[in-house]
Amino acid sequence: MKILNRYFLRQLIAIFVMLLLILTGLAWMMQIMSMMKFLLKYGIDVGSFLGLTALMIPFIASIIVPFVCFIAVIFVYNKMIGDNEITVMAASGLSPRQIARPALILGSVLMVLNLILSIWIVPRSQALFYDTQWNLQYGMAHMKLQESAFTEISDGLVVYVDRVSGHDLAQVMLSDMRDENAPSMIFAEKGKLVSTTRGLSLVMTNGSLQASGDTMVTGTFETFDMDLNVVDRGDNTSFKVRRVSTPDLLRVVFDAETKKRHKTILTEMCNRFLSPIMNLILAALCATILLRTSLLRRRASFAPMVAVGAMAGVMGLYMSLSNMVSSLTGFGMLAIGLVALLVMILAILAKK
Repeated sequence: MKILNRYFLRQLIAIFVMLLLILTGLAWMMQIMSMMKFLLKYGIDVGSFLGLTALMIPFIASIIVPFVCFIAVIFVYNKMIGDNEITVMAASGLSPRQIARPALILGSVLMVLNLILSIWIVPRSQALFYDTQWNLQYGMAHMKLQESAFTEISDGLVVYVDRVSGHDLAQVMLSDMRDENAPSMIFAEKGKLVSTTRGLSLVMTNGSLQASGDTMVTGTFETFDMDLNVVDRGDNTSFKVRRVSTPDLLRVVFDAETKKRHKTILTEMCNRFLSPIMNLILAALCATILLRTSLLRRRASFAPMVAVGAMAGVMGLYMSLSNMVSSLTGFGMLAIGLVALLVMILAILAKK
């Protein structure tokens, strides 16, 4: 039996890894295409752009792993049914539960790995993704001033510098036309780029200011601090539940500011704690339908279609219920329902 288990597992793991790499790669390419305008608009180098999009891979993997597990099980078991390998095993005295054991082992291992991925790796990678994205858009990484050249930082905001040394600037001229009713022009001997919660600020020293509006204002200054961005970092990185660490998520679920946020947190808890269970449920469901239908009814051709339909129904029901959870009681009931479903599937599989 150990030899058969290893035989099944080798094939299941090979198909799973191949499909996971293919589907994750395709999803990553779609992510790259969707963010291409980000690359073109902000002039980010290709290496930084690919590194940014690569941070989405753990999140992508956490979503598609249960589906890839199901596909691997249905592919391997249906192939063996078609080759009469399952029939020979059953004739030798193996029960459906024993034949399905490799699929259950794969589902159990993936459930644990997916749980680790969802609870720890995905929140950290998502936090890093949003921080990196913000920095590339509005932080130091975004700002690339050229010497003796005019640089348009944003619509209506143009900077000219004579010399650039890191974040230190010399002979600065800044034209601010963002407010058409109050344009201003600033000249300074020195300047320095500083990262703040509002993005980048330009701190200028020893200069003069000319501003027009209802009245003309001119003057000199020793130090002048100007925001180069109108985007508040706090607003730009507003509450994104995927980036919240799991311990913090469990804490804020009890004191969410609004009902909408409370529901969002509960949905994310379902994604992190309950979605990994679907690996084992789908593997068990697929093996049960294929073995019980095809084995007992002699290779019924509709078994794979029944399995796919059952998978779609179970996943659709789970996703609908997880999005409807609005209290910890509902979360607990959904968890109990998933465990009960798994027990029922295993009971059907083990039935003689």
